[in-house]
Amino acid sequence: MEWIETIKNYFKSVGIYGTTMSLGDILEILIVAFLLYYVLVWMKNTRAWQLLKGLIMICAFLVVAYLLDMSTIMWMSRNILGFAVTAIIVVMQPELRHALEELGKKAFIPTPGSRDQGRFAEKTINEISKACVEMGKVKTGALIVIEQNETLKDYERTGIEVDGLVTSQLLINIFEHNTPLHDGAVIIRGNRVTSATCYLPLSDNLSLSKELGTRHRAGVGISEVTDSLTIIVSEETGKISVAYEGKLERNLDGEALKNRLKQLLNDENNEKKNRRKWGRSRRKNEKKDIA
Repeated sequence: MEWIETIKNYFKSVGIYGTTMSLGDILEILIVAFLLYYVLVWMKNTRAWQLLKGLIMICAFLVVAYLLDMSTIMWMSRNILGFAVTAIIVVMQPELRHALEELGKKAFIPTPGSRDQGRFAEKTINEISKACVEMGKVKTGALIVIEQNETLKDYERTGIEVDGLVTSQLLINIFEHNTPLHDGAVIIRGNRVTSATCYLPLSDNLSLSKELGTRHRAGVGISEVTDSLTIIVSEETGKISVAYEGKLERNLDGEALKNRLKQLLNDENNEKKNRRKWGRSRRKNEKKDIA
């Protein structure tokens, strides 16, 4: 077949076809593939994933420019390349620092299921809802961020480590007026409060109501840059709001808040069930093919 001969001629031209591979070569390929996979898994849980997608788009544009012989663009890209490497290092400085810290803890390469171990339980939902309702009654301001797939470790570093089991009493005590931890946000991972007094990015969304203060803008801001869900209790009105994917739901009561959190938990459980169901069906199909 002509297309097979074409492929053979191509591999011959690059010096691959017809060469013998040693056990060391095969092992090296497997090691590189293994490291590349787990580095991508680590990147997907950080902001570096968005940067990687941007770099892929730039590379695709440069390939098109090369194929169309756009000499000016190619000349600019060659001269900018040296500065681009330095710029990437500067932009990714927090992620690189965190990676080195994790490497020192011998936990730099995460397992694919490590993010699923910290999902919050229904008891945690009840404790969070109870705390928000109680704080709303006495108009105690609160800002609670619930982590999902994207890590919030960069924001945890701006606060004080707590590492306590989520209870309504703990959350109420943290946000009580004139206490050392009441100012800032609380971050929850799974069923534990990881940090308090954390600083969050403010939203630049001009469509937000002017009557909303810094606490609400911070809640919307963190939901714009991560997939977290943020609960805000207003200090002025005692009303409960939820920020998710850059959108703000206001004036929720305790039952509505509980349902919103349960919906989030059910979405995660359904995703896990679908993955398990897909895995079982794939194994069944493989057995049928073998039979």
